[in-house]
Amino acid sequence: MSETTKKLTLPMAIQLDELSPDDFIAYYKKNESDIERDLLEVGAIKFQGIQIESMEVFQHIVNSIANKFLAYIDGNSPRTKLSGNVYTSTEYDKTQRITMHNELSYSAKWPGKLFFSCMQPSDTGGETLLADSREILNHMDKDLVDEIDKKGVIYIRNLHGGKGIGPSWQDTFETENKEQLEAYCKQYGIEFEWKEDDSLRLIQRSKGIVEHRSSGERVWFNQVDQFHPSHLDGEIYEMMQFMYESTEDFPMFVKFGDGTQITEAMVKEILNTTEKLTIAPPWERNELLIVDNELVSHGRNSFTGERRVLVSMTE
Repeated sequence: MSETTKKLTLPMAIQLDELSPDDFIAYYKKNESDIERDLLEVGAIKFQGIQIESMEVFQHIVNSIANKFLAYIDGNSPRTKLSGNVYTSTEYDKTQRITMHNELSYSAKWPGKLFFSCMQPSDTGGETLLADSREILNHMDKDLVDEIDKKGVIYIRNLHGGKGIGPSWQDTFETENKEQLEAYCKQYGIEFEWKEDDSLRLIQRSKGIVEHRSSGERVWFNQVDQFHPSHLDGEIYEMMQFMYESTEDFPMFVKFGDGTQITEAMVKEILNTTEKLTIAPPWERNELLIVDNELVSHGRNSFTGERRVLVSMTE
């Protein structure tokens, strides 16, 4: 088999010679220590030239090279669970771009690694966007960094019980059992409050900037912009203001840990800084992208045609 490697770029690209799934698994296990070292340095590795023809093959590969899988419990984006460990990537409107984020960075429990593969590339666009979270932190306005360091972040989510805007608590936690949901919240320090209409308010406290679990490097790790009302389309924002008494009653809201407001100017700073550092590597079939979820944030470009990307998450 042949292998061509390009280092020190995001993502690091490793070209393989149309390996069968089992040959790739053997290759990965043989080179696992080097792969882990490179992933810790670069943050994302894309293997090209693997025969990944179906969801079942993708699951076979990730089940063979990884363990300690995470379900998308406590997630806030629409996706479909296809099997035990495999989900579709976020199913937002194809005409919309999904802004950069580290998966579940608002939650008390987030994945360490993400595994992606594209079953059906789009006609145009549809790239899985990537940005180095270390570089985002280094380029971010220092006053904003200091404020997040000092205060932390509070995320508020209001989940309906089956009828309403945004996700339901049943879909979010993959359960109809309130006791099971409450046990999860208590385990991970999530404050919760049931409302009379069977909706649920969650309050989650986060540092917003964390140290990488292995290297100790400080990384920008939050979803402040996605939870802030200024992230909404103008018409949707006006509709929300009409429907809800307070922005804290919106399906999602964010503020500093001391209760003070995060301004629209701060959100613009986050978006502009991240945009300058974002790359858009195109998808081809037969590729496996591994992302360190703390070192690298991801998003999605708008697209035309059909697009099918699978994802699996591990601790």
